[in-house]
Amino acid sequence: MGGDSKYLGLWYVAPYVLGLLLFTGFPFVASFYLSFTDYDLLSSPEWVGTANYEKLFTRDRTFDKSLRVTLTYVFTTVPLKLVFALFIAVVLNYRLKGINFFRTAYYVPSILGGSIAIAVLWRYIFADTGLMNMIITMLGGEPINWFGDPDNALFTITLLRIWQFGSAMVIFLAALQSVDKSLYEAAAIDGAGPWQTFRNITLPLITPVIFFNLIMQTVQAFQEFNGPYIITEGGPLKSTYLLPLYIYDEAFKSFDMGYASAISWVLFAIIMVLTLIAFWSSKKWVYYAGDKRS
Repeated sequence: MGGDSKYLGLWYVAPYVLGLLLFTGFPFVASFYLSFTDYDLLSSPEWVGTANYEKLFTRDRTFDKSLRVTLTYVFTTVPLKLVFALFIAVVLNYRLKGINFFRTAYYVPSILGGSIAIAVLWRYIFADTGLMNMIITMLGGEPINWFGDPDNALFTITLLRIWQFGSAMVIFLAALQSVDKSLYEAAAIDGAGPWQTFRNITLPLITPVIFFNLIMQTVQAFQEFNGPYIITEGGPLKSTYLLPLYIYDEAFKSFDMGYASAISWVLFAIIMVLTLIAFWSSKKWVYYAGDKRS
């Protein structure tokens, strides 16, 4: 009995480890191999070497367009989402009557935001005869072609991503509530105003949480699929054609799994490089407890 109990913990974690290896580890390694093959899901993979990557970087204009759209989307949504989430968290950090209701109300969209139903609802809100254009018309303005105009389509998809700020907001709120209140009292005694207190006390103390949210939101933004696919299907003129949509089309519409795998690994490399840059830069602006910096 004693010998069996020694390995009991391994039995508990075995389902998770097996699932990780089977559904994450194996596909991860297999996709790397497939990126060097011509594979249509029906016949055996045929080794083509670096042909997929050569096509990707030299002849594929769709990839160039999709990469630009993806980078624009990520570098727009992530900063705006973090700033908005932090702003709302600061507001919700005050002890006001009914504040728990507002905290829940602001968090709910992040739970529902990735669902198909919310994406469909967003499409109807910004349709030609949707709620937004009804409001604009009532105010005397001209209806806006939100999804038919390439200049507006990506902006509309970006708004959906920013609207899903609840998860980042909750993490920010927890960080704000963990700040030692005596520091605020000392700052008030020294005559510091609200902005000085926020800039010199609050922000430095929550930089680890800002860094965590930055990494998580960046990775999630690069993997965004539901919103652009359900609402615009990448159009018009591929103005919302993010790389995950391109990967999906190549894999399951064109049945070119080898090429889709190559795109996936390029996307993985981009995320990895940006993550490493973020970790390198964090040494200059992220402050942890016990740090001694001048």
